[in-house]
Amino acid sequence: MFSKILIANRSEVAVRVIRACKEMGIETVAIYSDADADALHVEMADESYCIGGPLVKDSYLNMDVIITLAQAVGAEAIHPGYGMLSENPEFARRCEEKNITLISPGAEVMEKMGQKEVAREVAKYAGVPITPGSDILKNDKDAIKWAKKIGYPVILKARAGGGGKGIRVVREENELVSALEQVKKEAKNSFADDAVFMEKYLENVKHVEVQILADKSGKVVILGDRDCSVQRKNQKLIEECPAPVLSEELRQSMYESAKALAKAVGYVTVGTVEFLVKDNAYYFMEMNTRLQVEHSVTEMVCGIDIVEWQIRTAAGIEIPFDQKDIAHKKHAIECRICAENSKDFTPATGKVELLHIPGGVDVRFDSALYQNYEVTPFYDSMLGKLIVCADTRDGAIRKMKSALSEFVLVGVENNREMHMKFMENGKFVVGNYDTGICQKVL
Repeated sequence: MFSKILIANRSEVAVRVIRACKEMGIETVAIYSDADADALHVEMADESYCIGGPLVKDSYLNMDVIITLAQAVGAEAIHPGYGMLSENPEFARRCEEKNITLISPGAEVMEKMGQKEVAREVAKYAGVPITPGSDILKNDKDAIKWAKKIGYPVILKARAGGGGKGIRVVREENELVSALEQVKKEAKNSFADDAVFMEKYLENVKHVEVQILADKSGKVVILGDRDCSVQRKNQKLIEECPAPVLSEELRQSMYESAKALAKAVGYVTVGTVEFLVKDNAYYFMEMNTRLQVEHSVTEMVCGIDIVEWQIRTAAGIEIPFDQKDIAHKKHAIECRICAENSKDFTPATGKVELLHIPGGVDVRFDSALYQNYEVTPFYDSMLGKLIVCADTRDGAIRKMKSALSEFVLVGVENNREMHMKFMENGKFVVGNYDTGICQKVL
């Protein structure tokens, strides 16, 4: 097992990893930018070092500085969290060259599954259902040809996309060329890669993902599934585990597909396979080769510390439990609390003047907030994740309503009221909702 880990991230996920390391007896090293000098993860870690200015390119994305620091402090491993460098194969390769373990499936797997058109081919090879799609689009004429072949509506996707960026839905041919230009520009600015491909766009679908854990011996277990269909502009707002209204037959088939895909690429550690579900059929969407923001909601149901086992499997420890040992008898719901304007959903900033965190049995708030903390404009707007768990889905909804009503955050505008609307929405309450629910509720 590692004795010291550097966390190449910030805020809530850095705090989450530090907590797991403390419980495992592992020393932690935090990095931070000028803007994060007073951040909670900086205080919690055993060692903390400022590595640059507030912009992520000057700090949290500076590979050379991060790796040099890891060597200087004697960290055998780096945990990338999510976002930032977590799915960057170049970073993984550089770590390998310096004999530092990046807690990830490795550069080769990240490269394959990070290039979405390659991931589609791997899924097809593994026998996982995929939607009709194109190769990388060469130019406008190529895009028009593929769109006619696939049939409108289509969705343009950046090969290296993520976090809701580099995606556009196109319903008519006269929208295609300008949409392609927009996606390529956004992809170039966000991921330094403007390669784009096209898929058939499925409407009124459920977005369901399967959480996997794999070790170096080739063992793969499924820790559960999550419904992530409550999304605004392709950004997830609410997740629940397990996904409601799925037949057991469909669920087991998705589990087998996720396992097959993991085995096909020799996957190790924690990962997520995302699917689109339409009626009684499902289609591969993408594979996230990292810890997911919403891992917490699965932990509440399965009772397994996903971050701890991500670290253990990266260190070469074999999984001692089997599929039959994974608990699935409870239901959990997670609401992402974000700093945003309630009228137009633009990011908000400010100082936390008053903070009250809900309590009670199976109520959890994963966050890096504290009294007088300053929310700056430099980073993602998510402030934390409010998670509840109960014996039934109805019980989980009631518990979430109670927790939301108790949650108090003064000084930074946030989306607590929006989440309460969902907990009282008829479609959500019965579980028969899809990715279009935000248009009806908000």
